[in-house]
Amino acid sequence: MKFARVGAPGAERPVVVDGDTAYALDPITADVDAAFWESGGVARVADALAAGSLAEVNLDGLRYGAPITRPSSVFCIGMNYAAHAAESGAEPPTVPILFHKAPNTVVGPYDEVAIPRGSEKTDWEVELGVVIGKRASYLSSPEHAVDHIAGYVLVNDLSERAFQLEVSGGQWSKGKSCAGFCPTGPWVVTPDEFDPADAGIASWVNGEARQSSRTADMIFDVPTIVHQLSQYLVLEPGDLICTGTPEGVALSGRFPYLSTGDIAELSIDGLGRQRQLFVQA
Repeated sequence: MKFARVGAPGAERPVVVDGDTAYALDPITADVDAAFWESGGVARVADALAAGSLAEVNLDGLRYGAPITRPSSVFCIGMNYAAHAAESGAEPPTVPILFHKAPNTVVGPYDEVAIPRGSEKTDWEVELGVVIGKRASYLSSPEHAVDHIAGYVLVNDLSERAFQLEVSGGQWSKGKSCAGFCPTGPWVVTPDEFDPADAGIASWVNGEARQSSRTADMIFDVPTIVHQLSQYLVLEPGDLICTGTPEGVALSGRFPYLSTGDIAELSIDGLGRQRQLFVQA
């Protein structure tokens, strides 16, 4: 199943997309939030679809919001593709590198994004996102971690590299938490319909190819990331994990940074496509 939220910012309506048809989730849940995931919401939706009890929704012309409500945390894994670590001037990590994005950076997949005030180094990063479905703490193994995943989502982990690396004070989050810096969606896809082990992942700027890789090239796979994080912190239902980006970002020096009027497009096979117009702050 694919879960989405459609409508104006702050007034999104939850829907489920089954095949080519969308259905309203109002009889089941007020939103795609932590309470939905931890209370067996997916199973209730499956039962309702099977019973034919959900009303169809026409999505034509509707804005897609982020397919999850604001999470309690956005956890990010840095330099999780060896080639991206190399273009960043770093050795591949031996343990997952963790940093945070502010949860209020999560916006819709087609929303405009403002170049931050004073920014000259705004960068794109296509990433596989993982949505947590069940509280995870001290998981016993990566295999056990899979039971705690609600689904997968396309994410743009936007970064302001000067804020991140030059005036950061040694922490990355300043350059990761600007307004609108985590476009998410268009859907959360449940694990039965998406295999994170080997999916195509790509980005374009103004129609020109930038990144092209596969999730199989990740240094730490999804079960390992979830298991590792659970040894140090508590993952709550609805939390978002961004699992790292492949090579081909502006930080490499091969491409210009984003500026007003640029358009970034991103895709992951099976998770859809994003498009953001960058505007002046």
